[in-house]
Amino acid sequence: MKRYHFIAIGGAAMHNLAIALHKNGNIVTGSDDYIFDPARSNLAAHSLLPAREGWFPEKLTTGIDTVILGMHARIDNPELKKAREQGLKIFSFPEFIYEHSVSKTRIVVGGSHGKTTVAGMILHVMNACNMNPDYLLGASVPGIDGNVKLSEKAQLMIIEGDEYLTSPIDPRPKFHLYKPHVAVLTGISWDHINVFKTFDDYKKQFEIFTELIEPAGKLIYCEQDEEVRSVIQQSRHDIVKMPYYLPKHEIRNGITFLNTSCGEIKLDVFGNHNLLNIEAARLACETAGIDAPTFYKHIASWKGAYNRLTKISEEGGLTVFRDFAHAPSKVEATIAAVRQQFPAHKLIACLELHTFSSLSEEFLPHYSGSMNHCDVPLLYFSPHAVELKKLAMPCEKDIVKGFANSHLQVFTDALLMQKVVQENIADKTVVLYMSSGDFEGISLA
Repeated sequence: MKRYHFIAIGGAAMHNLAIALHKNGNIVTGSDDYIFDPARSNLAAHSLLPAREGWFPEKLTTGIDTVILGMHARIDNPELKKAREQGLKIFSFPEFIYEHSVSKTRIVVGGSHGKTTVAGMILHVMNACNMNPDYLLGASVPGIDGNVKLSEKAQLMIIEGDEYLTSPIDPRPKFHLYKPHVAVLTGISWDHINVFKTFDDYKKQFEIFTELIEPAGKLIYCEQDEEVRSVIQQSRHDIVKMPYYLPKHEIRNGITFLNTSCGEIKLDVFGNHNLLNIEAARLACETAGIDAPTFYKHIASWKGAYNRLTKISEEGGLTVFRDFAHAPSKVEATIAAVRQQFPAHKLIACLELHTFSSLSEEFLPHYSGSMNHCDVPLLYFSPHAVELKKLAMPCEKDIVKGFANSHLQVFTDALLMQKVVQENIADKTVVLYMSSGDFEGISLA
């Protein structure tokens, strides 16, 4: 049993790691200045929620074995200062994950999109095969207990490789610390412009990711992504390169079927991006000794990660989906998937601009054409969110110009947007909500 203290315990990954260490019988404490749901509820359920929000240097004593530092903390954090003064061992989240997995085979899923889904698919199949690897996921996945699992017995670890920065004292992207034996690269599309000021700088992080693959390791990559191909061309010659492509498939009565060497496989998910994700997961499972018939047998029951084209209601001719899409390529791919699956339906697409990148005026042109394949394009942003990020307030004219869509309706009131949704529902309609936020908490069903 060890004692761990988390600085910024409320982070999405941080609180899940805290819970995992607690479940393993360790003593876990932590602090944060703001803790929102689901982290608040999850921590409370395991008696790990701090009694008060804020920073309390007195919590940092020499009895603590390890301090785990989250990205949300600032470099002048008083608890970080006290930990340094005490000479305590300080790990960032990804440093700790690497140290835990140093003797395991690491499969790391990187890319601008699809990371949670591909990692979740791999885990779904491996667990069905009783392989039970350790894992780190960026979001919850149905059938998977928590977002983090750490054990001594597991010989494999599946890691979602996030390209965002490691900690306030370590500016490296998280996925540069994991050193995969098997790397997956799903796609490259500029994101996190508050950190990576140019696309070239952003792309460079993925080049470094491939350079850090263990000697004679494997690199699974999407051959259909132009930027990924250019990274692969420059990658090391000792790496085994395994491309994947869009598999053969059919859509019948709103259901997607894979046409495979093992016969026809009925899927619970749909969209070209998900079909590509399945291929990435199949190759990753192949490196672990899972053959194609076994993979297809188990992937048929995969129902998708939460908020990744999640069906939240279906009644009569109305179907409602929720998706995490917010970056331009994700928005376009998600709308295209729904359009392809429901070609005869009216498609109402609602997008919330919520991230730093999406709310930045200079980034708006990257959304050009991304919502052109829906019948009713609606966009919402919160003026309060813009103020918190200290950005210039976007105007409707600039947003419409950036999206290059004269039919786009822009709202700063989520309830008003919802009213327009209701007014546009017809006999056969699909409503698609896309956001990494929550549309001010309005009911989406």
